[in-house]
Amino acid sequence: MKKILLSIVMVSFLSACAVDPYTGEKKVSKTAWGTGIGTALGAGVGALIGGEKGALIGAGVGAGMGAATGGYMDIQASKLRQELQGTGVQVARDGENIRLIMPNAITFNTNEAILKFTANPVLDSVAKVAKEYDKTSLQVIGYTDSTGNDAINIPLSQKRAMAVNEYLVLRGVNQARINAFGMGAQNPIASNATAQGREQNRRVEIYLINQVK
Repeated sequence: MKKILLSIVMVSFLSACAVDPYTGEKKVSKTAWGTGIGTALGAGVGALIGGEKGALIGAGVGAGMGAATGGYMDIQASKLRQELQGTGVQVARDGENIRLIMPNAITFNTNEAILKFTANPVLDSVAKVAKEYDKTSLQVIGYTDSTGNDAINIPLSQKRAMAVNEYLVLRGVNQARINAFGMGAQNPIASNATAQGREQNRRVEIYLINQVK
């Protein structure tokens, strides 16, 4: 029994390793890691219930559950990259979640909270994927640069976040899934000492948060 369990665990984690086609490095994708964890846990539970046969059955069930959890966000991130390619929006993984960084050059004019026309196709793509993958919640966060003070920057960033929120709802995303708020000049991603850095800090970020259990 111990040998069977060890073999299942070794195979599950070895199969989780893949070679990055761009760098040649061995990496473990979220999907593969979830599959490996699920396989190992499923095998252990199955063994407790039904011995060797139970271990094999449990491994299969666990692998499917693990792949579903990791793969859901992997596939969603891939679709967002396809939809947003060439728009200037950054799509990044943040643990199990997805982070979209939308610069003001796309979304808002200086000191305004009315969405530019250039934001429409971008947010249409975000809404399209968000509706397809509805087992996520969304956080919409507005940011400004450090010019001005909190009395100006926080309300402006809040209005911008709400404008994005309202557009996504108009495009069919359930409001119950969305939480929007402004952070003003907090959490800069570049130096506010330069014009280029301040431009990067003026942004809206959308987090798609994994709710798959």
